[in-house]
Amino acid sequence: MSKALKESPPLAETLVAWQKVHGRHHLPWQNTQDPYRVWLSEIMLQQTQVSTVLGYYEKFLQHFPTVAELAHASQDEVMGLWSGLGYYSRARNLHQCAKDVVTRFGGKFPSTASDLMTLPGIGRSTAAAVASFCFSERVAIMDGNVKRVLTRVWAYDADLSASKNEKALWEMAEQALPTRQLKTAMPRYSQALMDLGATLCLPRKPKCPACPLLHDCKAFALGEPEKFPVKTRKIKRSSEVLWLLLARNTKGEVWLEKRPSKGIWASLYSLPLFESEDALKASCVALEVEVLPAFKHVLTHKDLHCHVVKVRLQKKPKTPIAGAWFSEKDWLVVGLPTPVRHLLSNSL
Repeated sequence: MSKALKESPPLAETLVAWQKVHGRHHLPWQNTQDPYRVWLSEIMLQQTQVSTVLGYYEKFLQHFPTVAELAHASQDEVMGLWSGLGYYSRARNLHQCAKDVVTRFGGKFPSTASDLMTLPGIGRSTAAAVASFCFSERVAIMDGNVKRVLTRVWAYDADLSASKNEKALWEMAEQALPTRQLKTAMPRYSQALMDLGATLCLPRKPKCPACPLLHDCKAFALGEPEKFPVKTRKIKRSSEVLWLLLARNTKGEVWLEKRPSKGIWASLYSLPLFESEDALKASCVALEVEVLPAFKHVLTHKDLHCHVVKVRLQKKPKTPIAGAWFSEKDWLVVGLPTPVRHLLSNSL
């Protein structure tokens, strides 16, 4: 083996040494090589803050301590535990992934990023995280924090909204990986990039003086670290008006229906949704009617302008989707969209 292959790139050496002393070591999914726990944390942390994930992570492990137990759970159980964490396609993919690990891989996560990527909900960066943390595979991760660190260090100003530019960044990241003592170096290096982006190399007001890469960072040398990464494509937002029927019967139970597997709040339980006030009122004969304050709920690509009509019924409403009456102890444990859970908690 040549000298170049024996010695890791300087960036990798610096980050591995820094993480050992200054990196985060207290999070419950760290200091483990259990791929189930690492994978679960990676899925939950997608577009979600660590502080929010902590409680959900512990709750999931209490209910499903192994991937097999998650695989054998019902979808309603999984969605109920996920309720409030948002981006619910993650929960559906999580459940299906667990099933596939059991049926395709005998209940054990595969050890390579290429095999991990064949599982539902596992993209290139998530696969690399599991493979590098648990199996020390020499593969590059590329979540939002890592993109920010690397584009600043290299002053990489190509627009990442173009796939060719993101592909080029991946290739640069692969060249920067450790090349020796991979068993310990790869988990530390991957963790270092995440830690650096989460604690020092912040989107706004980065803490450059404390950064171990200060003297290697081209963005700092330019005096413009906040210019990186460059991504110009903006999400096209839309809006929709919804009318929600908050129906109770004389026992105080609430009418809920399970949403279809695609569309808004897919596979979650919800109050019946209507496109207009007239359509809502045509669905039932109410003993009492109260119009609650309207509110806006913001999704990733869409603003939902929600109007809520609270009614008391003797008979079930006539809605296109089958539903049932739920007592409080029942609706508390099913998967509900955050605004619906808030309505039920504060309006009954």
